[in-house]
Amino acid sequence: MSADALLVETVERLFADVATQEEIEHAETAGWSAPIWSALADAGFPWVGIADDRGGSGGTLDDIAAILHAQGRTGAPAPLAETAMIGGWLMAAAGLRLPSGPVTAVDGRAEVQGGRLLVDGTAAWGRFAERIVVANGHTVFALEPASLTIVPGANLAGEPRDHVAADVAIDGVEHAHLDGVDASTAIRDRGALSRMVLAAGALETVMQMTIDYTNERRQFGKPVATFQAVQSHLVTAAQSAVTTRMAADIAVRALASGSLGIEIAAARVVMDGAITAGTRAAHQAHGAIGVTREYRLHQLTRRLWAWRHEWGTTREWRRQVGHAALARGADALFDLITS
Repeated sequence: MSADALLVETVERLFADVATQEEIEHAETAGWSAPIWSALADAGFPWVGIADDRGGSGGTLDDIAAILHAQGRTGAPAPLAETAMIGGWLMAAAGLRLPSGPVTAVDGRAEVQGGRLLVDGTAAWGRFAERIVVANGHTVFALEPASLTIVPGANLAGEPRDHVAADVAIDGVEHAHLDGVDASTAIRDRGALSRMVLAAGALETVMQMTIDYTNERRQFGKPVATFQAVQSHLVTAAQSAVTTRMAADIAVRALASGSLGIEIAAARVVMDGAITAGTRAAHQAHGAIGVTREYRLHQLTRRLWAWRHEWGTTREWRRQVGHAALARGADALFDLITS
């Protein structure tokens, strides 16, 4: 993620100031953190990656990916991905006017039947959004929350994951055609990519916390990090963080260049295995302290466990990779993997 260095430094400093363990814990109960969102909005971060002339803050896909990576490192609860990378980006790309507040997108079904739009799915931060975006083919719809039925819900980390449903006349919904882009595919790919980048950041912090703790914790007169069994956990945690970051970087680069193939699908498969192995190793190395309320490891691992089930299951992404390999044939398999 080759983002602007000053941007990365600024967003990391902002998260350090506002995304405290106490504020994250409060948000998990209340469903929303006004201080975190206000700080991000004041700095224009929720609209990075969206062109200035479309109502955004400018910047590249690499820039918003770097911001999401920093968010993942802290576990800060805010609809940054939904506003900048997914729903807000789709609205801007289709020429729809961006609202001044959060935007989210529906992970689920959006169908057009007899002049009506039928929606059924999950919207992250749905009850707090000013627009809820769905896609059907090349058409992007931006619904006002009042036009949907919203049932509050939450993922394992207490982040709002609301069930949304609608049966409304298309004429009454703001919508636009997205030239040259299948909006339904774009919304799913960008949703999946956002979770990969967030996970890469979270796994880096989990790795560092595990290294720090095992070097500070002493048993039999020496750090537990010197024990061979614990060292194995440290290696697994490090491998998980590095492979997820690498896979996310490759997927971001492919999407930004317009040469996207199986990168997102393959990276999601890598991410799933890395989260499983990395969080298990971290908790094994920490022992009981890793699940106590006072220690923040669980704030990150619960998010990681939740993110791996959003915007497509691992089975679905594995199937996509498999179909791509079969379609290319055995003679092209090496090129498919390495190109």
